Amino acid sequence: MSSNRSKLREDTHFRVLRLLQENPEMSQRELAEAVGVSVGGIHYVLKALIEKGHLKLSNFTAARDKRRYAYVLTPKGLARKAALTRAFLARKMEEYEALRQEIESLGAELDDHAPKGASGRPARKDA
Repeated sequence: MSSNRSKLREDTHFRVLRLLQENPEMSQRELAEAVGVSVGGIHYVLKALIEKGHLKLSNFTAARDKRRYAYVLTPKGLARKAALTRAFLARKMEEYEALRQEIESLGAELDDHAPKGASGRPARKDA
């Protein structure tokens, strides 16, 4: 259970760091919507990333509302994002390979049970 929770937390941190690297001025509401978590949840994630030294807050000088902040990745945050990217990609490649094998297996199963045409091969639906 904690392994799944850990993966989910890593995926969330990865997505947040990736989004903020591209758009440091995103609001917490925009970030929460993009990542698919609550505003309270994104606040918790941002606080954790700041405490770990992966993000820092800067005033967003171009904004009319001077209370707005920009979330800037630190060098430590950039290194963490790179590590999370590698882990995320490895996990997704494993998922892709498992799904590809399952699709092949199901396709072969269907071929075995499909009505045979004159050639001995499964009859095509569009023929």
